[in-house]
Amino acid sequence: MSTRLSISTPVVTMLPQISGEWEKEASIDDLAQIAEAADRLGYHHLTCSEHIALPAAEQQRRGARYWDPLATLGYLAARTRRIGLATNVLVLGYHHPLEIAKRYGTLDKVSNGRLIVGVGVGSLKEEFDLLGVPFDDRGARGDDALRALRASLSVPEPSYHGEFYSFGGMVVDPCAVQQRVPIWVGGRTLRSLRRAATLADGWAPFNVSLRQVREWLGRFDLKPGFEVVLPPPRPLDPINEPDRTRETLADIAAHGATIVSAIFTHTSLQHYLENLQALAELHPSA
Repeated sequence: MSTRLSISTPVVTMLPQISGEWEKEASIDDLAQIAEAADRLGYHHLTCSEHIALPAAEQQRRGARYWDPLATLGYLAARTRRIGLATNVLVLGYHHPLEIAKRYGTLDKVSNGRLIVGVGVGSLKEEFDLLGVPFDDRGARGDDALRALRASLSVPEPSYHGEFYSFGGMVVDPCAVQQRVPIWVGGRTLRSLRRAATLADGWAPFNVSLRQVREWLGRFDLKPGFEVVLPPPRPLDPINEPDRTRETLADIAAHGATIVSAIFTHTSLQHYLENLQALAELHPSA
């Protein structure tokens, strides 16, 4: 299967040095236009990230805007028909597994089975402290939460008994309509890939070089269908640099990507939509 395309959705998250000025004042209708275009053009999925409240000191590194993924993806589900709806990522420690199973299982139902649950263990201690959840053992808790999620997402009467989470005799209705909801793990460490390879269906790293990605992937015997979702090393410009864009996509695929998460150089909503169109035309297997 050739590498597919997805979008790292603009507007919902604003990152320093990447986001366009126009995004600051963009409306929900602007966002819907982007989702509808990506849906029509055959992109695999769109994304929405999660932060509850960021320390002000982190704004220059992580940005400040993070739309709530459940509300955002629920709205976009109604404006689209085919494109996947991916959380990228939910922080496992902020939620009980059954909370995710119920809320995002409902999203899977209302979207007719388009949910992709992207998760991570988190890295902002201040946010953990704000929510009153443990930080130091978040890795072990995250592993247990992943096992609990797999046992729960598509099951109306889930049962699980692990180190940190244990439940049974409870009804979660609605639950996800997919028999196996894809679960992807985000992160920027070898440990995140190990977690994904053993407990999930895909890996969506950030701030990891392509060379490092390929070296790490070579350490694992990944199961068939395992997804590796990689961003380009720098924003794509398929309108002005089509040949370079093709070369970049081929290089990312050669380093192990099954899906490329597109980011663009863009100056307006219209410019962004034109980039979506141009990239889909360059890479028709999107």
